[in-house]
Amino acid sequence: MPESLPTQSDAARPRLRRAVTTILFIMISVMIVRDIFVRRWGAATPAASDVTERSR
Repeated sequence: MPESLPTQSDAARPRLRRAVTTILFIMISVMIVRDIFVRRWGAATPAASDVTERSR
């Protein structure tokens, strides 16, 4: 019997790697879209500026 025949676990590895990559891609996409929505509509008050004001 040749040793180069793929086994069940060898055939599952690319599928698992593809599934993990897809899940990570979806999670990153959701986080980016969520961040955009929070920045756009989340703050009821205007965001604080990074510029420091001088005290009088």
